[in-house]
Amino acid sequence: MSQPEYPEHVPKPLSERKRTESVVIVNTGDGKGKSSSAFGVMGRAWARGWSVGVVQFIKGAEWNTGERKLADHLGVEWHTMGDGFTWDSSDLDQSRARAVEAWQRVEAMLQSGDYQLLILDELTYPVTWEWIDPATVAQTIAKRSPKTNVIITGRDAAPELIEIADTVSDVRNVKHAYDAGIMAIKGIDY
Repeated sequence: MSQPEYPEHVPKPLSERKRTESVVIVNTGDGKGKSSSAFGVMGRAWARGWSVGVVQFIKGAEWNTGERKLADHLGVEWHTMGDGFTWDSSDLDQSRARAVEAWQRVEAMLQSGDYQLLILDELTYPVTWEWIDPATVAQTIAKRSPKTNVIITGRDAAPELIEIADTVSDVRNVKHAYDAGIMAIKGIDY
């Protein structure tokens, strides 16, 4: 007898599920909370005794964020490699070079076997802009150390990233305080 087909929204029965050493998660979409979700998992992973690393591709070192303060407190390895929002950049070549440098660091981290969780915050942007080759990124992540889980955040995730992901969440913007002219709030937004 052939196996039944299950719609995507209906989980398979336990007897048909398999264990895996690691997963790739993509949090994308135009809504708020993609990075916040990833940092929630960071806290969960740390509480389980995991080795966690974070690489931020867009945010610059001058950002004093709550999640960075938490990571420092927990001893989570953190690399802020961007130079800020690209629409504010006076030198896009420098922004691109910083993204390439961040990716080179990530390549080594993915292969090292030293991390049980790597958060690649806002990686989707340099991939979408093709500052970093989407196919190379997808292939490198797919060939990561077997026990390294990866969370990728940012809008407009490239099809190559969606394809290799085990879980993809598309965070939709219904309403945002910023659109109503409300400034970002320390502790809520950063």
